[in-house]
Amino acid sequence: APISMAAQKETVEALAAVLPPFDNNPNACAASFTTNGRTWTFHVGRKAGVFTGAAFEASSPNGYGGEIRLMVGVTAANEIKCIKILAQKETPGLGTKIAEAPFISQFDGKRIEGPVWAVKKDQGDFDSVTGATISSRAVLGAIKAGLDVYGRHAGEIARTGE
Repeated sequence: APISMAAQKETVEALAAVLPPFDNNPNACAASFTTNGRTWTFHVGRKAGVFTGAAFEASSPNGYGGEIRLMVGVTAANEIKCIKILAQKETPGLGTKIAEAPFISQFDGKRIEGPVWAVKKDQGDFDSVTGATISSRAVLGAIKAGLDVYGRHAGEIARTGE
């Protein structure tokens, strides 16, 4: 029970950090979709009944130190509000910089359609952390996978909880 409560608290805090302002309970207002055997849950934010955005947890097993988990917030205008790293085991002082500005803040305000969601070394539009390209690629891969699902279901997600 304590582990479950801690995980729920982590989710609620991450949703509050990445979603645009809301007055509903986005943890209880959610839409789920299964793609390639993975279930994606999109937590919907509403203010005065109007859709303000959605957030989803994404992960990649391809970090230098293993799995990287993050929460991604998307606005009603289809822009990234912000991203929060939830868990990572990257090299201290190097790969751990994926959770710090300027790396993590470069996504804020980006349209979900348009940018190439990859690091510049892979012909993408985003900088990697110097010396931690593997970690940077893992973060961008996780973001892109979630945004692909969000893009296919954006209308349905926006109507959740109406």
